[in-house]
Amino acid sequence: MNRYLKLVNMEIHRFRYILASLMVVTLLSQCGSLIWTIQRVVSAKEKGLTQAEVGFAIPKFLSFPWAIVNTKVWFILPILLSITVLVLYSMIIWYRDWFGRSTFIYRLLMLPSARWVLYVSKLTAILTFVFSMIAFQLVLLVGENMLFKTIVPAGMRTDSTFVEASTIIPVLDTLLPKQFEQFIYSYGLGIIGVIVIFTAVLLERSYRRLGILYAIGYSAACVGVILSPFILGLDRSNSYWYPSEIYTMELAACLLISVISVCLGFWLLRKKITV
Repeated sequence: MNRYLKLVNMEIHRFRYILASLMVVTLLSQCGSLIWTIQRVVSAKEKGLTQAEVGFAIPKFLSFPWAIVNTKVWFILPILLSITVLVLYSMIIWYRDWFGRSTFIYRLLMLPSARWVLYVSKLTAILTFVFSMIAFQLVLLVGENMLFKTIVPAGMRTDSTFVEASTIIPVLDTLLPKQFEQFIYSYGLGIIGVIVIFTAVLLERSYRRLGILYAIGYSAACVGVILSPFILGLDRSNSYWYPSEIYTMELAACLLISVISVCLGFWLLRKKITV
């Protein structure tokens, strides 16, 4: 356990500046666009200007969901940037050890502990980064709501719930699901995706040039298995399967892919990657 915690701490320490940079970019993009949009509309209302005079819609009352909708591009862009960086880092987290100074991966593999600990520590680090960004976005939404109430006079605004604000944009609705089942479903698929990426990287590292084909083929097969129950559910002409059965098949497919990917990853680390 002590070795595992040290490895997790090492991975977090390596990524800390990138994670902090993503948080800063998200903060500046969302808060900056929110302040600019709100002040522009509040100024127009205080001056009694009409929509024709200012060139944009002026609502009778302002709400926090309205502010998010009108700045949604600058809300979405940093979120998509963060998702892209984290997905790419799911691969880089392995490759940086191979291509780093003095091939650092060999030193890690020679540690006096089971090699699966290295796999689990990297997976834990990725999940820590993801949920850190989610927690930061939650805190940021609360702060942005307070900022909205500070800038907009009470007579110009209507109060709204946090749920309304977080579901007004599909991206936020996906990242911050209202129901626990939806949370498990969305982030469960994300975790499976990271595990499949890990296994694909280890296939490529184990078999090199031929491993690239193995990695692509394995990833495509995993996607096909996971999507197959969805495809059955979309075929409305075929009423043989009930929705509950489709859900059960999807759950079984996800569990199967997870178990196979983790076991294959452990086996590759133990048997195929030698030092």
